Amino acid sequence: MTDEIKQLDYEAAFQQLEDLVAQLEGGERSLAESVALYERGRQLSAHCQSLLEAAQLRIRQVDDTALSD
Repeated sequence: MTDEIKQLDYEAAFQQLEDLVAQLEGGERSLAESVALYERGRQLSAHCQSLLEAAQLRIRQVDDTALSD
């Protein structure tokens, strides 16, 4: 995953992922371009998943803290 992708917040990464999907679905890209877009899309998807997992962990920690009070 590139440093540029790691710097993106969830909303920006998800928007880029949606844009890539639209480009791929358009079918106007060459095979090489499509593969490059797919690779970037996989990286963006992994980053989004990582951010979601981190948010879920934080929510669980907050819930656990609230229950123990």
